[in-house]
Amino acid sequence: MKKFLFVCFFVFIASVSAFAQRFAYVDSEYILQHIPEYTSAQKQLDALSQTWQKDVDARFAEVEKMYKAYQADQVLLTDEMRKRRENEIVEKERAAKEFQRTKFGFEGELYQQRIKMIKPIQDRVAKAVQAVAENAQLDMIFDKNSNVIMLYASLRLDKSNDVITRLGYKPGTLAK
Repeated sequence: MKKFLFVCFFVFIASVSAFAQRFAYVDSEYILQHIPEYTSAQKQLDALSQTWQKDVDARFAEVEKMYKAYQADQVLLTDEMRKRRENEIVEKERAAKEFQRTKFGFEGELYQQRIKMIKPIQDRVAKAVQAVAENAQLDMIFDKNSNVIMLYASLRLDKSNDVITRLGYKPGTLAK
């Protein structure tokens, strides 16, 4: 009987403390769209990515061209010439893959540029979110765009416009 009362008491205390917490959410993508530096950085990163992708595509197209030429000439080549051409193709393909990895791979140049350009903006947003939470005496703020599943959210709990205002921008006017 004592165990049952203890469990009931514990469940009651846990449920009361859960209701005492204050929650809100923000839409980080919406917030970032209001920051001109972010949209500018995204455009620069997209342009850089497209330029590098064209370079990667050109390198792989060259490998494909070399391979087709090799296939067409293969019957006319000696064993030594065949091996040399195969090695050239393999080396060219390896170089193209390495170039692709250095530009787009894990911690590649695109990733480094993204960190350099986007991270300071994200840090400012995080500080603004924290300030809004402290001013509104909130216990938790969720990001609507993260992996947290939010089945329902009242608009009165959306603090995105408060964060945009805190950053010094006007809500409702998207950056271009």
